[in-house]
Amino acid sequence: MKRFVYINDDSCRYSYCGNRISNTKYTLWNFLPKNLWEQFRRFMNQYFLLIACLQLWSCITPVSPATTWGPLIIIFIVSASKEAWDDYNRYLSDKKANERKIWLVKDGIHRQIKAQEIHVGDVVWLHENDEIPCDLVLIGTSDPQGICYVETAALDGETDLKTRIIPTISANLSVEQLGKVKGVVECPNPDNDIRRFDANMRLFLPIIDNEKCPLTINNTLLQSCYLRYTEWACGVAVYTGNETKSGMSRGAAEPKLTAADAIIDKLTIAIFMFQIVVVLVLGYFGNAWKYTQGLKQWYLMYPVEGEAPWYDFSIILLRFELLCSIMIPISIKVTLDLAKGVYAKFIDWDEQMFDWETNTPAHSANTAISEDLGQVEYILSDKTGTLTENKMILKRCCISGTLYGNDNGDALNDVRLVNAISSNDPDVIKFLLVMALCNTVVPIKSNDDTVSYKAQSQDEEALVNAAANLNMMLISKDSSTAEICFNGSKFRYELLDILEFTSDRKRMSVVVKEGQIGKILLLSKGADEALLPRACPGQQIQKYLEAVEMYSQLGLRTLCLGWRDLKESEYKEWSKNFQEASCSLDNREFKIAEVCHSLERDLHILGVTAVEDRLQDGVPETIKLLRNAGINVWMLTGDKQNTAIQIGLLCNLITSEPNSQLLSISGKTEEVILRSLERALLIMKNTSETKDLAFVLDGWALEIILKHSKESFTRLAMLSKTAICCRMTPLQKAQLVAILKSAGYLTLAIGDGGNDVRMIQEANIGVGISGREGLQAARAADYSIGKFKFLKRLILIHGRYSYNRTAFISQYSFYKSLLICFIQILFAFLSGLSGTSLFNSISLMAYNVFYTSLPVMTIIFDKDISETTVMQYPQILLHSQAGRLLNPTTFCGWFGCSLYHALVVFFITICAYSDEKSEMQELSMVALSGCIWLQAFVVTMDTNSFTYPQILLIWGNFVAFYMINLILSAIPSLQLYTIMFHLCSQPSYWISMALTVAVGMGPVVAFRYFKNLYQPSAINILQQIEQSNGSIQASGNLESARANLTNLLTGSRKNRDCYYHPLLSDSAESARTY
Repeated sequence: MKRFVYINDDSCRYSYCGNRISNTKYTLWNFLPKNLWEQFRRFMNQYFLLIACLQLWSCITPVSPATTWGPLIIIFIVSASKEAWDDYNRYLSDKKANERKIWLVKDGIHRQIKAQEIHVGDVVWLHENDEIPCDLVLIGTSDPQGICYVETAALDGETDLKTRIIPTISANLSVEQLGKVKGVVECPNPDNDIRRFDANMRLFLPIIDNEKCPLTINNTLLQSCYLRYTEWACGVAVYTGNETKSGMSRGAAEPKLTAADAIIDKLTIAIFMFQIVVVLVLGYFGNAWKYTQGLKQWYLMYPVEGEAPWYDFSIILLRFELLCSIMIPISIKVTLDLAKGVYAKFIDWDEQMFDWETNTPAHSANTAISEDLGQVEYILSDKTGTLTENKMILKRCCISGTLYGNDNGDALNDVRLVNAISSNDPDVIKFLLVMALCNTVVPIKSNDDTVSYKAQSQDEEALVNAAANLNMMLISKDSSTAEICFNGSKFRYELLDILEFTSDRKRMSVVVKEGQIGKILLLSKGADEALLPRACPGQQIQKYLEAVEMYSQLGLRTLCLGWRDLKESEYKEWSKNFQEASCSLDNREFKIAEVCHSLERDLHILGVTAVEDRLQDGVPETIKLLRNAGINVWMLTGDKQNTAIQIGLLCNLITSEPNSQLLSISGKTEEVILRSLERALLIMKNTSETKDLAFVLDGWALEIILKHSKESFTRLAMLSKTAICCRMTPLQKAQLVAILKSAGYLTLAIGDGGNDVRMIQEANIGVGISGREGLQAARAADYSIGKFKFLKRLILIHGRYSYNRTAFISQYSFYKSLLICFIQILFAFLSGLSGTSLFNSISLMAYNVFYTSLPVMTIIFDKDISETTVMQYPQILLHSQAGRLLNPTTFCGWFGCSLYHALVVFFITICAYSDEKSEMQELSMVALSGCIWLQAFVVTMDTNSFTYPQILLIWGNFVAFYMINLILSAIPSLQLYTIMFHLCSQPSYWISMALTVAVGMGPVVAFRYFKNLYQPSAINILQQIEQSNGSIQASGNLESARANLTNLLTGSRKNRDCYYHPLLSDSAESARTY
């Protein structure tokens, strides 16, 4: 579908949407119904709403409806308030953008309007540093050459300036004509592709002939970008409002379900099924007791037989359903959301993850998945800018078979190269000319006439700077010309065409015309496999292949340079085809590539450049630590295989030790590639755990494998701790992540550039590095950090602690709900199975919302072992990876504990207060007090590190319980009137509490003591080591404890599959048998 935009035509300006942007989720009128609808889409909220509605039926509810309606309303208010606040902030941001003042020009008259009043077809006039209000087709600038500079960081995260040029059709328009221009832009319907704009434009008479001019993304100014270093620019509005490319790119990311969340959902379903069984059993026996015994008891006032309603049989059943509904904790989601929000703030506030070099803090953009960081199994990392600094420096080069820089490792200071330049060696001069001209670099001249360069690629900047250091300096450049200064003399070149780099072509070229003699040249650079096969017949390229191989072995990034003369007739014919392909609105990219392919042939290869990109500080140590923690690390890069392997050796990804082996999956044919894959898989299967195996493959091999043998490759991926994948496209990086995810592994992808975004978004956890390639990866990621070395702290410290805390909070939430529910069930056997509640409505509501929710938040600050110990023994992460703290087994322990504690509380309460003098409210308060005492000791016992907030929350809440109930006992209108005063004055009450704690916690403490003594876990041993300050001489048993720890950690790694199955895939368990 096409859109026709008529410039300055009032009859068509209202055919498309206006420029009012709206990112709000709600309006004033739909907020309440829409928010309630979203809240009730969750199963748990639907469940509790049903329970709350049933409680409105007075003949079945055992307690006041407030016990459920109160917490439910509080939860809804908290969630709705957060949504309303976020949406209000979005509204304020939209309002500011919509009411921003913008200059519009029509019929030669400039007038100022609000940005939201712009319509498609209007001509917008911008000044320096203005934010671009909508998507414009550039038609004029203050620069005589029709160039302007834009900052696109807000759109794509790339910090370097981009050059935008006016279309050739409007190159000769004066300022007066720009205000009166008429024409039409033929463009596609709105889309979110910020890299592509395939359109055509025609201007109407009398300004210019009615000819068609192709438009590309380089002729546009996109919304949210800023105009820089340009006095003014004007453009035609083609996409406005939410139909701009920026607006089409907006949208809420799909929420990610963590492994812990998946387990919690399964446990919730299991408890729900258990609840249904309990309700049916109690309901059956309750009805049986009613009809055999209850009807005989006159004081129960059951209806006379025959007068009972038709639904009479379901009343007891529903009463038990309401009574047991608290088995599922109503506050668990709010509690976990609050805890996860605090986890995210811990990451934001971590000064040890602050990059002082770039002044960049760590940031958590996704507050819901912190615990997944502690369960990461595979890390897939980009290389350039992620493992390396992305600071490119030309170190070596090969020109016409001569190697420069081999002696001193610095080609720029090689005397032979300097002498060759001084003697005007023609091949060397052409080599430097290609380095200086074949690029998209923008030279910026400062007030003191010094020249600096802005480049979209660090490789291009390195080559242009190297050429400048060798006296071939690019001093100016616009849309049609470039000026070179060589040895003090200036040379002007006309830029005829640019054949842009794409990931498919892996090369770029420029067509230039020498200013003096008018010779037309094609200058090309690209990867060796993209350029060397296009060498002219008869040229010997073996020496260049050897140079590429040698530089790759040194870990250097290589590019080949070439050129050829073009006859004017050949160029004119090609230019005509190029123009036609550029004007095509269908498959434009493919057609342009075909035309470029026809020109980039018979090249004279000039030489090879070798650029160094040094490793970041701390990368080898970080990778070693992560691998010791049981995390498998893969490197995905677009570099050559040998370069990638050398970087892998330098950063401890692979080693040259005798027990290491690197398996190559490669070949020149499909058959050879598939055979090498099966051989690698066979070796992986039959190799012992002690041998460190890795495999390496390139993008072409991966393409063949995914087409013909994806299942075999998946099995190989599951067996491989390390892999080096080179010559990868952005799509292939994402495909590798998807393969590991499909096997049930929890993946983390980390990168720094726009080409890593797809991989980052595909992974369970995406981490972006705020690097020299910009912020695009960091903005698309769940977490952003300044350096790769901070990843170890993000995973081992924040991830592990978050998982441990979430495991406790979620299971404790079920424990405290099951505890009170089991007491209610036990009381049913003393109340004729009638579904009567032991606890009053106020006590139940306060128990769920206040008494038990606050103490559990102390775990947010808890650390089972210190950060130093975690870093010293990274293998402890295996416990988190395997889900050792949150699984059906651990939950059964909490379930059993809640049942045991319920029995203790109930029987001690009944034995102490079952005489006829005791009131029902006294019995209830004694049982509730026992629950509060037990939960305080449970939280205290599971707390490893005490801080003031923890002490305040646990025991302050304990004191608050008594103060609140003493106050309630002083209100005559309440059922609790005088109850707490009466109980606190009785020694039997305090003896009952002491007995409850002793009987309830005694066996639990004894069990843990003997387990830690005779069968300690690795965490127990590390805690013992910490308590002895790590001194082996401190205890005779400590050395044996250390040996035991080593055995446990080693055994965990070897026998990992015995107890671990992926939490994210039901089918992965069977897949792990390979």
